[in-house]
Amino acid sequence: MKPTTAVITLLLLLGLGYWSFEGSMPSAPPDADIAETAFSTDRAMMHVTEISKAPHAVGFPAHSRVRTYIMKSLKNLGLRPELQRGYISGDKGTVTRATNILARIPGTGSGKALLLLTHYDSQPHSSHGASDAGSGVATILEGLRAYKASGKQPLNDIIVLFTDAEELGLNGAELFVNRHAWADEVGLALNFEARGSGGPSYMLIETNRGNQKMIEGFKKAHPEYPVANSLAYSIYKMLPNDTDLTVFREDGDIEGFNFAFIDDHFDYHTALDIQPRLDRETLAHQGSYLMPLLTYFSDADLGDMKSLNEEVYFNVPLFGLISYPFEWIWPMMAVAFLLFLFVLAYGIKHKRLGLKGIGKGLLPLLLTLGINGGIGYIFWPTLKGIYPQYSDMLHGFTYNGYYYIAALATLALTVCFWVYSHFLKTPLRELLAGPILFWLLLCGLLSHYLPGAAFFIIPVYGVLLAWMMLTAQDQPNPFLLVLLCVPALWIFTPLVKMFPVGLGLKMLIGSSLLTTLIFFLLLPVFGGYAKKRSFALAGLIIFLGLFLGAHLQSGFSPDRPRPTSLMYVKNLDSNTALWATYEKSPSSWTRAYLGEEPTAPDPEDVQTLSSKYSTGFTFTRSAPLKSIPAPQIEIHTDTLIAGNRQVSLTLTPGRDVNRLEVFTNKTPIVHAAINGAALPPYYLENRKGSRLFTHYISNNDPTQIFLVFPEGEPLELTLYEASNSLMYDPDFSIPPRPSDQIPMPFVLNDAIVLIKKLSFE
Repeated sequence: MKPTTAVITLLLLLGLGYWSFEGSMPSAPPDADIAETAFSTDRAMMHVTEISKAPHAVGFPAHSRVRTYIMKSLKNLGLRPELQRGYISGDKGTVTRATNILARIPGTGSGKALLLLTHYDSQPHSSHGASDAGSGVATILEGLRAYKASGKQPLNDIIVLFTDAEELGLNGAELFVNRHAWADEVGLALNFEARGSGGPSYMLIETNRGNQKMIEGFKKAHPEYPVANSLAYSIYKMLPNDTDLTVFREDGDIEGFNFAFIDDHFDYHTALDIQPRLDRETLAHQGSYLMPLLTYFSDADLGDMKSLNEEVYFNVPLFGLISYPFEWIWPMMAVAFLLFLFVLAYGIKHKRLGLKGIGKGLLPLLLTLGINGGIGYIFWPTLKGIYPQYSDMLHGFTYNGYYYIAALATLALTVCFWVYSHFLKTPLRELLAGPILFWLLLCGLLSHYLPGAAFFIIPVYGVLLAWMMLTAQDQPNPFLLVLLCVPALWIFTPLVKMFPVGLGLKMLIGSSLLTTLIFFLLLPVFGGYAKKRSFALAGLIIFLGLFLGAHLQSGFSPDRPRPTSLMYVKNLDSNTALWATYEKSPSSWTRAYLGEEPTAPDPEDVQTLSSKYSTGFTFTRSAPLKSIPAPQIEIHTDTLIAGNRQVSLTLTPGRDVNRLEVFTNKTPIVHAAINGAALPPYYLENRKGSRLFTHYISNNDPTQIFLVFPEGEPLELTLYEASNSLMYDPDFSIPPRPSDQIPMPFVLNDAIVLIKKLSFE
């Protein structure tokens, strides 16, 4: 291929790859003056600003303020909101007094209702909840305003539900689905969520059966910027990350769509989840889903959403969402294999392909996969060794994470160009046979074990046709070869970024290997470049530049603050106290209390308190004793009935507290109820570790505990009562964090903890 043609085709491929990102979201220019019947990002952002003024987790002062604001906003829309309150125990042993906000728009028909769903609580204790899920609240409020401004009367009732305590265990959803009469009337739910503060919003389907009718309805609604694929949901189902919609599916057999964005994952559940960091385009993307889906499903037959048939689906620019039945998976695989065998037989018959050359072409395939897989495997552990502060970002995505994704993808391409530069004498048509066969085998395995990824075969058809051209012609049109590479770029390029952003930089190996696999699909073009080493050298220079950029951004600043943690833990039984932290690389701020040489905690001193990633204390140090009011413990009953011992007691806080966590010894618990909310039997039977429950306390309510356990077996309860008050408690004088630090998310933080044991011999 001529140098000029090589440069042009490379630029075309880069442009097409860029399009796969930029074409996935709407623009969001200022639109405060847009028509009243249209969704306005500016007007929605005003709601986000109001909601995210302060952290508003359950039990926090701003929690009731946000609830009041939402109630007022619904009334301004002419609705009659109401509250649903009750103690509820989630399926992970979390107990809260949840307060849901509900409203309803009557329809003219008598069919199933459409549910608009999100949660209004923020994550304890420092997240302002602008994206998670203030963006969801704002999307629904603005969408309803625009819908009502149109004057349209829906056929189906529209139920609006802002759940509470989602962050603590999906408790508000449990309360609605299992205790509210409206739940039985819901035919479909649209749930708006966030796991970051930017990027495209991904559509995920929640269904107990097939997704065919869900996909059909979604396509008929015709959202302009669909971003979805069936692989994402297959992976989502394997992860421990649930949303409110999971409760609707599992407990209510209600189908639904999740819409969630994940970019800028470093903001997730942190003090950085504030309105200025929420991307306008992302909020506009949420609105671009809601408006057409609200219009369509408010008039659709929601009693006919269930199906036994499953569909593979994916999105590409220009064509939107593409889907086809699972029944097509193996026929499509068979056609691809037959096409491979046809080209192979044709090439051998006409002496355009030789088994020796094909065998030799397997070597660069194995080398590139081996080298890039090895680099991807060690890349993140190596980075954490070089930059130990990365380990304190518990979600595993650093502020400079995008640099690392781009750097590793560039390095993978560099390796591919360098390896294939040593095989210039082997005809390209012979080099292609191995990668195509590898892709076919990979697609076969995915179709069997992960059928949601069966659409991976689509780009393989492109490379098969390109191989046919290269086998039949000496000089095929390079621009036609570029055209055949488009499916690979549009389908796979976004995944290179999506996996490490959504799952953490530990998934950089996935980016490295996927980039290598994309290179194989682009080999009909790249293989024709005569100066592959020049491209490898250019790639190496770009990699070094990106890595240098990442290094320069590896430190912390007010825009990229470091997560830090400090707790005061007092044992009431031993009358001792500790400073404790979750930091693996303690900051100077925490070292002021932990000392320059902090010690690892004694497992006998403290339990691993519940957290998203089961994170335990890393360092502790003896602390001065403070006089902190202990909880009042009152045992009401202790009786033996039918071979079981029944104990009831009440714990009343002696100070303002936020949560109570209770652990037990190995004595099995037959039944447990907290403030009247029974812990699920399957949770008691399968709970991991010694934690029995966590009560997230509102209004300093007492905790009433009723336990049933076998007669003759001693029970020991260990109580951890915590308040998020360390930073302002008058008995302490903790200085504010430096401007380049924030409270560490996902763990109990800035807390004063009292430990007390109770024994029932």
